[in-house]
Amino acid sequence: MMDWYQDGWGTNGWWAMTAMVLVSVLLIGLVIWAIARLTRSSPSGSVNSESARAILDKRFAAGEINADEYARARQVMT
Repeated sequence: MMDWYQDGWGTNGWWAMTAMVLVSVLLIGLVIWAIARLTRSSPSGSVNSESARAILDKRFAAGEINADEYARARQVMT
């Protein structure tokens, strides 16, 4: 009767222990991911979401660039 579980854990005991470790690692990873996601100050990707065309149009409208520079920049973009 002492040899019923062989090494004390048995086959099901090792599976249960492995599953418990995996679930613990996944939960810890999920908590770390959630904390990093919630404390991030800026969204991922570019900070400026305006297109290059919109920026060029605004600069031309504001008088920062003249018509020749605007036309040249438009040609480069296309």
